[in-house]
Amino acid sequence: MDSTSAAHPHLSEFEIWWRDHYDFFKDKGYKLRSRYSPDWVPSWTNTKKDDIECEDGIMPRHHSLLDARRTQDGARVSLKLIEVSRHPYEIEIGRYFCSAPLSEDPANHCVPIYAVLEVPDDNSLAIIVMPLLRRITDPYFDTVGEVVDCIHQLLEGLRFMHRYHVAHRDCMQLNILMDGSMYTDAWHPSEQYMSEDFKRPARHRTRTQCPPRYYYIDFGISRKYDASNTNPLEIPIYGGDKGVPEFAEAYTKPWNPFPTDVWYLGHAIQETFLDRYLGVEFLRSLATDMMHSDPTQRPNMDEVFSRFQVLRQGLSKWKLRSRVAHDDERSLFDFLVHWARRIQYIVRRIPPTHTSPS
Repeated sequence: MDSTSAAHPHLSEFEIWWRDHYDFFKDKGYKLRSRYSPDWVPSWTNTKKDDIECEDGIMPRHHSLLDARRTQDGARVSLKLIEVSRHPYEIEIGRYFCSAPLSEDPANHCVPIYAVLEVPDDNSLAIIVMPLLRRITDPYFDTVGEVVDCIHQLLEGLRFMHRYHVAHRDCMQLNILMDGSMYTDAWHPSEQYMSEDFKRPARHRTRTQCPPRYYYIDFGISRKYDASNTNPLEIPIYGGDKGVPEFAEAYTKPWNPFPTDVWYLGHAIQETFLDRYLGVEFLRSLATDMMHSDPTQRPNMDEVFSRFQVLRQGLSKWKLRSRVAHDDERSLFDFLVHWARRIQYIVRRIPPTHTSPS
């Protein structure tokens, strides 16, 4: 991915590759932000502004990901640059879940792939075009019902993958994203709390008002197995979460990756909800069992999903509408604001959850 072009003084080394392929993406129907145009002049030039105050002054957080707009309809997309030899199954598995009839199943929470682009000057690289998604932890969750909706989708989605014999192998917190349906403003892709033009905080509704859809991303180390292989064994490949108990025993010992997936998701639930919010203690026993140190003692995803349905059916509407307080949101003002929203939802007959028990 080295570039022979002269570097722009404001672009990092990895951004030069994107700048050098600006016209390629334009020809394919995707327009990169002005920062990557070959004739870009920084908007803070000859002003008193700092680069970090301007939309085009913010660099992306990941060298292999960049946002763009699809010129056909203006939709915002994410472009992922992959080295095919390092991740030989990513495109295949992504396309598998995007093919009918799997793509039509509402239980499918694998990120859609709109297109795969071949890089003209390097056949070792490919570009996956996906929707532009955002972190699930921002903004904060407001009610127990919002947490229930999220976890329902996550458990449903991983169960779906496992039923089709695919182990994700890296379904950690950072590889779970959501769409932007709750946002009234387009957000800046690198600083997601800001609007796209970087002029104000991005405005949004609550998840109760406009429920998002949650997705699993990044199938770089995922594997699909034959249905007859009921106990596939793989040498560990460390994903983003390094705490998997069985991997600590012996790095060369093969393990079944499906119970490892269960641990990853249990730990994601622990980190995302149990460690950050009050009011979600009903999840603790299930998450603990999902993270059992012995992988053979963990429930499979069918069992996890069934147990969760029992838990949610035990929650009253009052509990589902109740507040989940974040560590730094415990003031009287926040409490009163939540109650005002809660009454509004009841009056307007907005349900506390938007997923149905299965």
